[in-house]
Amino acid sequence: MVRVRDALPGLQPAERRVADAVLADPSASSELSITMLATRATTSETTVMRFCRTLGLTSYPQLRLALAAAAAREAVWGGPGEGDIDVSDTLSKVVDKIVHSETLALEDTRAGLDIEALQRAVDAIAGARRIDVIGSGASGFVAADLQQKLHRIGLVSFVWSDIHAALTGAALLDARDVAIGISHSGATLDTIDPLTAARSRGATTIALTNFSGSPIADDADILLTTAARETTFRSGATASRIAQLAVIDALFIGVVQSRFDDASVKLADTYRAVQPRRR
Repeated sequence: MVRVRDALPGLQPAERRVADAVLADPSASSELSITMLATRATTSETTVMRFCRTLGLTSYPQLRLALAAAAAREAVWGGPGEGDIDVSDTLSKVVDKIVHSETLALEDTRAGLDIEALQRAVDAIAGARRIDVIGSGASGFVAADLQQKLHRIGLVSFVWSDIHAALTGAALLDARDVAIGISHSGATLDTIDPLTAARSRGATTIALTNFSGSPIADDADILLTTAARETTFRSGATASRIAQLAVIDALFIGVVQSRFDDASVKLADTYRAVQPRRR
């Protein structure tokens, strides 16, 4: 199901109807013949097969098996927190659903994360002269968290949420530098444009997004993905931030490990610097 949601932005309307049908009820869809699924999605069997190939599957039976496995997993993870947040939900129910959504986001993100890409991102950051981190809206807070972490281990880093600042920062980068763009949708121009500018200057570009087929991926030398779900009441908006933070934490720890002797000293020094400010 992670792969289906990831493919959504790049699907044609007819393929999108197939995706909507399987996302609405994976269990029931897994029991349908290709003709029945095509009918349910008001499209053709050819479109269903094209949808399968988009997901990297070579046959319709493979899709049915994948849907059955996804349905079984959903059943395991089901319970009081299952489903979208509704206006009539009690506060207790809201808590259950948010925790459920965020847990699924973390599990799905781990399952889909490209560890080789993560390692390349770690290596690029650890060896960079300068790191610019770019993010807007909720992703801006995640960008700020990463920059603060990198700053604490002595890496020259900046965070930009303002487009003008981000673009002027990108204009100063070169092949020794890294630019990181964080966008859940992967379609935020205020994040994409500075990343494009940074790449044109020769900087290594890293993108963190929920959708591998989104526009930001076109300007990324290294692509990292999350797997959070969007929902009506935007509990997915919190889940996307949690998933982004998990990837950011893994990225940061990888950098610390690669520079452990120096990073551990810097962490101790910065901890001591603020210790007198605590009661």
